[in-house]
This record gives sequence, structure tokens and C-alpha cells, in this order.
Amino acid sequence: MKNFRLQIVIRLLLLALNIFFISYFYSESSAVFVLFFFAAAVTQIFLLIKFADSTNREIVRFLQGINYSDFSQNITIADSGKSFKELSDELEKVLNNFRKARLEKEESLRYLQTVVEHVGIGLVSFNAKGDVELFNKSAKKMLKVSHLKNISDLDKAGNDLGKFLFQLQTGTKSTFKFVDNGEIIQLMIYSTAFRMKEQDFKLISLYNIQPELEEKEIEAWQKLIRVLTHEIMNSITPISSLASTASGMIKENAGSNQFQNENFNDINDALNTIQRRSEGLINFVNKFRDISKIPKPNFQTVKASELFYRIRLLGESLTASNKTEFTFSIKPENLELIADPDLIEHVLINLIKNSLQALSNSSNGRIKLSAEINDRGRAMLKVADNGPGISEEILDRIFVPFFSTKKDGSGIGLSISQSIIRAHGGSIWAQSKPNEETVFTIVL
Repeated sequence: MKNFRLQIVIRLLLLALNIFFISYFYSESSAVFVLFFFAAAVTQIFLLIKFADSTNREIVRFLQGINYSDFSQNITIADSGKSFKELSDELEKVLNNFRKARLEKEESLRYLQTVVEHVGIGLVSFNAKGDVELFNKSAKKMLKVSHLKNISDLDKAGNDLGKFLFQLQTGTKSTFKFVDNGEIIQLMIYSTAFRMKEQDFKLISLYNIQPELEEKEIEAWQKLIRVLTHEIMNSITPISSLASTASGMIKENAGSNQFQNENFNDINDALNTIQRRSEGLINFVNKFRDISKIPKPNFQTVKASELFYRIRLLGESLTASNKTEFTFSIKPENLELIADPDLIEHVLINLIKNSLQALSNSSNGRIKLSAEINDRGRAMLKVADNGPGISEEILDRIFVPFFSTKKDGSGIGLSISQSIIRAHGGSIWAQSKPNEETVFTIVL
């Protein structure tokens, strides 16, 4: 389609010429020529309309290509004049932008597919009917399933995992344990929801925590065995030695009538020592029993202000002797906790007593008890003091049963506190800057 305007002018001139001939031959009463030029005029009008519509057809073809994501087409109206050249250039720019956007989209999709396939966490996505849209390599390896059409297909192994995942509430975290060919698999599962293609989908992330649990369990047992060995051997060794000495003295003087008072005194001292060490062992076992018998929390809705008020009465009586400043902070003021008030109070009092002991030699001691909501919407309690602090090497061991830096410490207070918080489904940890601040944080 060459110069559009020129072709329009030529076609109009030819049409005008035909009309002139029709008028001329009509006046000459030449019916044959009138019909001939009339037919020629009609044909030219039809061709003119068709030619004028060619631009519209080109634009329609362009829009249809976009509608069907066909960006390989070429614009053919560039040679029809200056205005058509401008139109062609703009349409070509639009096509190039669409090509670029599709290329970027394809590259992003390939990148996401690569990440999803190589991430170490299993990912499964399915719609409201359970039809699986995504099942990555890690999930296949973890569940030992090569193909998954519907989430219910996981139930074929007899462990109801598919049913569990389908019914799992969105935004929740849970665990699921099952045995596969003699191998224990414990999954940490997180569920979230999203909407795509006018459908609701659920995205499940899976992570096998069994190896980490086994490693931590072994580490915990090793620590416990070291503590038990240390405590028991400290008592058994002198008991064994004294019992052996007393037994030797008795055998040595057996059948002799010359059993001196000095021998009686030595044996009596040995037996008294054995008794004391035995009582020490009994106390140790009782403490160990205390750690293993944490009561199940009686969950209630507790106002932080009421909890802090009770602790404040005790705290102020404890701090009166050494003039330690005791402050409270609750944000928001109407903050409520879902917890066992007695158990949480026990933990907070234990932490406050520890802070007081750390501040025993301080003339300007400060203890702050605070409650707030963290970024994840969970209640967070803090006990902070400006005592000497805890060194980094000790900080990692303060929750180990029977570990204590105090001369007369039992080493079970923080361990029991940790067990109580874990029973609430929460966590507790400590941060310390020596000679500046020590903070114990509880998240419920």
C-alpha cells in the first residue's frame, strides 16, 4: 500500500471521470455506455471503500495479535505516507514493549521455577478441590512421591498426610510425624493462602526437622549425662572411699577386744559423712525430678497490668533493702496474655530474683519489667537490669539443668523457667552486654 493520499486522489479523480462520462452519454441517449460507466463507477466506489478500510484491517490485525499474544507480526502501513509512518512507528514501539515484557516475564518465571525446584524446603500448592498446581523437587524427595495429581493421593501411604494438609488452617504452623520404610520423618509445616486465576490456593511448606531434633536430643542427653556424672561422682567417690576405710577398720579390729575410742570416732565420722553425701544425692535427685515434672499450663486470659501489679508488690518488698529502682512498662495498657498466670508469675519472679542477686553490690541498680506486642502480634515480656552482665561463653549454658555461677545456686531455676515457657508454646532467651544491660525476653 503505497502513498495513501495519492491513491485516494487518483481513485476520486477516476470516479469523477466516470460520473462525467455517465452524464455525457446520458445526454446523448447512449444507454450502453451509460450502463458501462455506471458499473465502472460502482466498482471504483467499492474498491475505494475497501482501500480506505485497509488501515482499519491492519490495526485490527495488530490488536488481534496482541489479544492472542502474537508479537511476531510486522506493520505494513509504513509506506503509505508520513502520518502512516508515524502510526507504524508507534505501533511497532507498542509491539516491542509487549515483546520485552513477555521476555522479562518468561525470564522471571524461569528464575522462580529454578528457585522453587532447588530450594531445600518442600513446597506444595493446591486449589480448593485439592488439585495440585505445584510440587517441587524437595517435596518429592521428602515424601518419596514422583508425581502428585491431588493432595488426597498422599493418603495412599496410610498416614493421612494429605487429609492433614488439606484441613490445615491457613497462617498456622504445625508438625506431622510418620514412619516411611522404617525411617522416622517429622515435618515442620506452614500453611498460607493466596488467590490466582480467580481460584483460592493453599501453599504448604514442608521441612523435615527429624535430623535436627535427633542431633539436639543427643546433644541434650550428652549435656545431661555430663551433669549427672559430675554430680553423682562428686558424691559417690567420697562415699566409696569412706565406706572402704570404715570396712577396713572393722575388719582390722574384728575379734579384738581392744577396739579403741579413736577407731569408733573415725568410723562414726565416716558414717556421718556418708549420710550427708547420701542426703545430698537425694536432694539432687529431687531437684532433677522437679525439672521433669512441670505442670501443664491452665491457660487463661490474663491482663498484663494485673500480673505486673502482683509482681510489683513482691518486687518492691525485695528491692527495699538495697534501694534498687523497679519500673514497669505495658504497651498497650490493655494488653492481655493467654497463659497460666501462676506459672508465668513464677518465671518472672525467678528472673527478678536473679537480677536482684546480680545487683547486690550495686548502689544504683535498676530493674525494668515490660510487656508489649512484637512485629508478629505475639506478647513479649522482658526483664532487664543494669547489673554486671553475663559473659558470652556462660550465656549459652545458663538454661542447662544444674548449671550455676552462684556459689549456693541450684542451677534449676532458669531450666524450669524455660520448660514452663515451652509448655506455653513460647520461647525465652537472654542477651547481655557486660556492665551495661542484661535482658531476658519471653515470647508467648
